[in-house]
Amino acid sequence: MMNFETIRNDFEVKYRFLTFEEGGRKTGPPYQGYRCDWLYKDDLVESSALREYMIWPIFMDEKGNPWAGGSPVPNEGIAQMVIVSDEWRSIHRRRIDLGTEGYFMEGPRRVAEASVNRVVDLLN
Repeated sequence: MMNFETIRNDFEVKYRFLTFEEGGRKTGPPYQGYRCDWLYKDDLVESSALREYMIWPIFMDEKGNPWAGGSPVPNEGIAQMVIVSDEWRSIHRRRIDLGTEGYFMEGPRRVAEASVNRVVDLLN
């Protein structure tokens, strides 16, 4: 089991998983521990040269605690985002701000839309 108290919370997003009809996941929402990539909305282009980053969500419950697991995460809610590669932090410091929009990605598929609602440890 992941120790959520030792994981850095770089920024938080409000997310919404896209429906299957919108091009989202075929299997519905994932479970806690899901590892997707992040795509900035500004980088979205109609080509195969998308620039995705390893920024992973930790889904939170309505009380602000990590989602306990055992069932799929809510279709929409709040997630803490963890930048996996420290060498990319300086780039994300310049790009992440309140209101920055992006997507959770599974390969070339956008599966959730998200918007930054709080910057936390990214500035440290």
